Amino acid sequence: MEKLLDRFLRYVSVDTQSNEESESQPSAAKEWDLLKMLQAELQAMRVEATLDEYGYVMASIPGNAPGPAIGFIAHVDTAPDAPGNDVKPQIIKNYDGGEIPLKGVPGLSLKPSEFPEMLHFVGQTLITTDGTTLLGADDKAGVAEIMDAVQYIVEHPEFKHGPVKIGFTPDEEIGRGVVKFDVERFGAKYAYTMDGGEIGELEFENFNAASAKIHIQGRNVHPGTAKGKMKNAILIGQEFNAMLPVMARPEYTEGYEGFFHLISFKGSVEEADFSYIIRDHDRAKFEARKEMMRKVADFIGSKYGEGTVTLDLRDQYYNMREQVEPHYHIIEKAVKAMEMAGIKPKIQPIRGGTDGANLSFKGLPCPNIFAGGLNFHGKMEFVPLESMEKASEVILNIISLFAE
Repeated sequence: MEKLLDRFLRYVSVDTQSNEESESQPSAAKEWDLLKMLQAELQAMRVEATLDEYGYVMASIPGNAPGPAIGFIAHVDTAPDAPGNDVKPQIIKNYDGGEIPLKGVPGLSLKPSEFPEMLHFVGQTLITTDGTTLLGADDKAGVAEIMDAVQYIVEHPEFKHGPVKIGFTPDEEIGRGVVKFDVERFGAKYAYTMDGGEIGELEFENFNAASAKIHIQGRNVHPGTAKGKMKNAILIGQEFNAMLPVMARPEYTEGYEGFFHLISFKGSVEEADFSYIIRDHDRAKFEARKEMMRKVADFIGSKYGEGTVTLDLRDQYYNMREQVEPHYHIIEKAVKAMEMAGIKPKIQPIRGGTDGANLSFKGLPCPNIFAGGLNFHGKMEFVPLESMEKASEVILNIISLFAE
């Protein structure tokens, strides 16, 4: 039986970073490498597994006991926010509570003074980056945990379970993970994404989400003769950003508070492009945020002339709560499964999104369970091995509870 740690390290060694600029699915050809690997590993365990033209791995384990078909889903892609290739994990055994040097960047460390949650895992085995890349625990920890549970089921025929469905998806990090996912073919009545953070997290509320791309068309004139003629696209873009509320930025918000987040800006005097993500748990407030973005664009356009501002505003996903809450027993099952594993459940809203949001609106109620990682999307990412082991145990407990 392959150890969970070894499996996880194999998966993070594969570069699967998705590409928001691509129109293909998967968005990056390199995502196929891990998808094909997972299909082959499932088939080697004699589990029926398919990989379709959109990059969805779907697998099915027939039940040996009564119960509804229960699915577990994770995404293979990693975020575009930090380098995702040539990942060199550090294994810190029996963590002592001190700073952890990230040896790929001299002077860079994971510090409990900056990330006090590190102290929750004293004595455990931590897997960190070397400071040059992200780790990929989001969501290769979830992938490894599901595969570990599958291996247990296959190697323990005495384990009682109803039908179990497994799904691995591309492009979750760019909001397109399950756009073409065939829920009917997947065949689960309920499912769980293994895509949460710290141990104990259980989530069935997420942000409503939209993206906003703004193009500013300026006018470049020699600065010596620019009076009354030049329109500096960089400065117009700064003016646009200044009209959005400062305290509605991620660094000033928490809990159910939404935000506007400027994620990229590039340009010159002649033209500039910048991108935002817009988030709010409350649907009415979410719509109001989008309307504010439109009004700012209209104002800047009227001030500097027609054609100055082009706004491309697109919804990405919605809050799954309205779809999951009518099936609250699946939350109760997850709570009990965690308690059986000695874990205190922490039900909280996701300040982000998962494939489960879109799946829930496709008719597959799909809350989100912890995968164990922390500091996702950056070079400070880490995951405790023991949290991953507990996540795999929770999967098996959920399956057992539905088979009772």
